[in-house]
Amino acid sequence: MQQTTINAIRILSAEAIQKANSGHPGLPLGSAPIAYALWQNHLKFNNADPKWDNRDRFILSAGHGSMLNYALLYLYGFGLTKEDLQNFRQMDSKTPGHPEYGHTVGVETTTGPLGQGIANAVGFAVAEAHLAARYNRKGFPVVDHYTYALCGDGCLEEGISYEACSFAGTHELGKLIVFYDDNDITIEGNTDITFKEDVQKRFEAQNWQVLKVDLVKRPDDVKAICAAIAKAKKETKKPSLIICKTKIGYGTPLEGSHKCHGAPLGEENVQKTKEKLGWPCTEAFEVPEEVWAHVSEACLKGEKSELEWKEMFAKYAKQYPELAKSYKAAMSGELPDLENMEELFQFEKPMATRQTSAAVLNRIAAAVPELIGGSADLAPSNLSDMKDTETVKYGDFTPENYAGRNMHFGIREHAMAAITNGMQLHGGLRAYCSTFFIFSDYCKHAMRLSALMNVPVVYILTHDSIGVGEDGPTHEPVEQLIALRSIPNMKVYRPADGKETAAAWISALTGTAPTALVLTRQNLPQYENSGLAALKGGYVLKDSKGTPDVLLIASGSEVEQCMEAKEELAKEGIKARVVSMPCFEEFEKQSDEYKEKVLPSAVKARVCVEAGSPYSWYKYAGEKGEIIGMSTFGASAPAPLLFKKFGFTVENVVEKAKLSLAK
Repeated sequence: MQQTTINAIRILSAEAIQKANSGHPGLPLGSAPIAYALWQNHLKFNNADPKWDNRDRFILSAGHGSMLNYALLYLYGFGLTKEDLQNFRQMDSKTPGHPEYGHTVGVETTTGPLGQGIANAVGFAVAEAHLAARYNRKGFPVVDHYTYALCGDGCLEEGISYEACSFAGTHELGKLIVFYDDNDITIEGNTDITFKEDVQKRFEAQNWQVLKVDLVKRPDDVKAICAAIAKAKKETKKPSLIICKTKIGYGTPLEGSHKCHGAPLGEENVQKTKEKLGWPCTEAFEVPEEVWAHVSEACLKGEKSELEWKEMFAKYAKQYPELAKSYKAAMSGELPDLENMEELFQFEKPMATRQTSAAVLNRIAAAVPELIGGSADLAPSNLSDMKDTETVKYGDFTPENYAGRNMHFGIREHAMAAITNGMQLHGGLRAYCSTFFIFSDYCKHAMRLSALMNVPVVYILTHDSIGVGEDGPTHEPVEQLIALRSIPNMKVYRPADGKETAAAWISALTGTAPTALVLTRQNLPQYENSGLAALKGGYVLKDSKGTPDVLLIASGSEVEQCMEAKEELAKEGIKARVVSMPCFEEFEKQSDEYKEKVLPSAVKARVCVEAGSPYSWYKYAGEKGEIIGMSTFGASAPAPLLFKKFGFTVENVVEKAKLSLAK
């Protein structure tokens, strides 16, 4: 029945792809024995409770082979139906072209952009190691599971995989096991045209255990795959790579050819595949009854595993009641009432918002033990580390101290963001990461997936504008604000002072979407009327008496010029209202009545000020408004000279206000 179940994975995949007339049959056909060996004999899961805390995680990094995942979820009882398989890649189906977290039960993360899944898997393994160090006690392995990922040649060609796997090896993440479907084929043909490196030596150099299984000479050798998995589990100080030599499109007339990588096999070839594999069913999407009985054995084993875990946890809760309470709170996502933590809003002198963020981070960290994160080798500049106090010791996350809460990601911005996604997806953690704002370009694809998955990762992005100064245009963000604001479901906060920074952190931790905190290098004033109003995204920071003549709208450091310009305009009898707009996305969620109250449509004279691309601001400037922004790259010079050179001065705001009034 083992062979028939492997072939069921293959045939279901081929049939679904053929019916959709779209998809990637090569990987599911070649990798079916790997998936079967894992799910039937090793993967710890309970289909009746797909979110069981202590389940093993399976990640299909090569997400184009999504039908492999869906066939497994169907056979192993995760709620997919025959109709779902028949609707593969169709509108509103539970089986989209690539696996989507939150859309299909049993899918642990959204994959498809190659290499992201491997990095997510590293994040899952980090979370498991950290939570185990915090909560496990002798005789009580409350957190004790593996992270498995399946990747292909494409994942390993992407640079993010090198970054992430280097991190995993350095941190000795022994419960991370990656299967490499080594079939030598990509869309353009044989991998020899682009990819000749010795993968075994590469991973050994990164402190991985490397094992090999030959599924070309011995097709469907489940015994060898299981032996490799068992050996991988015994190695506790290194992650393991299991190189599985396979034939893409195994069992089909197109076996071994790039022609079966990303296109349906064709009706005739599907039929020939069934004949070659000895498939007993005549109807499409039909599975022999014996297969259902066989896979149910693994399902019952998983159900028993969870029951045993729950019994163990009940004893744990009696012996360690405070730890059990803390664990449950962490896994459920409980938070203290951050809005009423007065200390978050206390700032007495001008400070850079990277400094106010550091203060808020450390004040929150003491109250939120799940908070964990770090920087891509820039913590002294990002001010993103949690500082030990007399009562709380945070420590560094290292192989010697997995309980540490300060992460050192190394100079690996792309992998950092994707690893953080995995940490957050795992559950039990509130994950953040940090770099210079300019390097958000390196993080962007992972940030986009944070938004697509609705994963509330916090991105601390400092040195936010030409205020970077002497480092020059290579390090001065210009177009990055509009780039991040264009990502659906991404909140971008650019606070003007400490209290707005506190509000931004509260929004980030209490929301369900990812948040970018865009912070200054240079000092900014503290404003009397700022604070929780920033949760609305935009608000009146300082008003005029009566209806204003002109609206001065800005974010971050440029609010200061607007506040001073208001006073200068008042000397000439011009009434100005200053609107701080730290987060466009939150402002747009407010009611029309609120938005009209803040930005009255009758007031046409407006000046929008931001040291970045002007494209974000046309909506708020209106037909008579003026925008002071950056339409060129910056330059290398002290920050005050740059702000003057590019027009971010009180005098220019006043001039633009008068110009708008004259229209």
